[in-house]
Amino acid sequence: MDKFEVAVIGGGPAGLTAALYLLRARRKVLLVEKLSPGGQVLLTEKIENYPGFPEGITGFELADAFAAQVEKYEGLHKHFGEVKKIEVGDKYHTLHLEESTVQVKALVVASGARWRKLGVPGEQELAGKGISYCAICDGNFFRDQVVACIGGGDTALEESLYLSKIVKKIYLIHRRDKFRGTKIYQEKVLANPKIEVIWDSVVEEFKGQESLEKVVLKNVKNGNTSELEVSGAFIFIGVEPNSEFLPPEVKKDERGFVLTDSEMQTNIKGIYAAGDIRAKNCRQVSTAVGDGACAGFNVANYLEQLDD
Repeated sequence: MDKFEVAVIGGGPAGLTAALYLLRARRKVLLVEKLSPGGQVLLTEKIENYPGFPEGITGFELADAFAAQVEKYEGLHKHFGEVKKIEVGDKYHTLHLEESTVQVKALVVASGARWRKLGVPGEQELAGKGISYCAICDGNFFRDQVVACIGGGDTALEESLYLSKIVKKIYLIHRRDKFRGTKIYQEKVLANPKIEVIWDSVVEEFKGQESLEKVVLKNVKNGNTSELEVSGAFIFIGVEPNSEFLPPEVKKDERGFVLTDSEMQTNIKGIYAAGDIRAKNCRQVSTAVGDGACAGFNVANYLEQLDD
């Protein structure tokens, strides 16, 4: 059974930053990534709110830069695949991969979160081509255009208000006849002349060739269908953590996000978490990098203490 000083689960901004700090501390790091390095950054066509790039940078370019910086260092061992299970131990934690098992003294969980999908025809094909899950990330691409927003909670209301400062018009689509979000946001949305609420409706399909052109709606009370011509659609029905593989000993919130202290440490000795997998409000590339730096720094100190 192979042994490493530390494993980093997830090759997104948080995981790569944690790995960078650990490698610079001359630690032997196992980086486990399910797909390609970059995580959800790869799904973003252009990032305009990451410091240092005033003209913006594509998700692929930023992910490649992160990966290239990490790969310069000795001590990096990469495994492309999934962690199926983690067993908590005293001196070592055990990671069960698809076809092998490894033991580590410390662990950084940076497996991220996934936007909840509607699961309707056209959504997957048009993701990044008019369909977005982040108004702050992609709102400026639809300046002075007509868009749709889907959802009825705080995120949908807040993001619709944010978009109303950028776009020409918003159709806010909600499956119920009243919002679930905070009252003050409801009042602001209903008073905003740029936002037209479409109640009791769900999205049946997204249509478009090279990019999104139409949203097909169905009224849940009378069954009638209709189409909206829009340039963009923002889906705000929540996020889900990639935390299924974590052991029950690791404390999580009611949605499955990992609870940590300000130093990224979980309730289990030697297990840290960083990025979107954490229970927090702001999920951006910049905050993921900050989490990763903090986790990498603190894990390096933890390993130093073990050495002593």
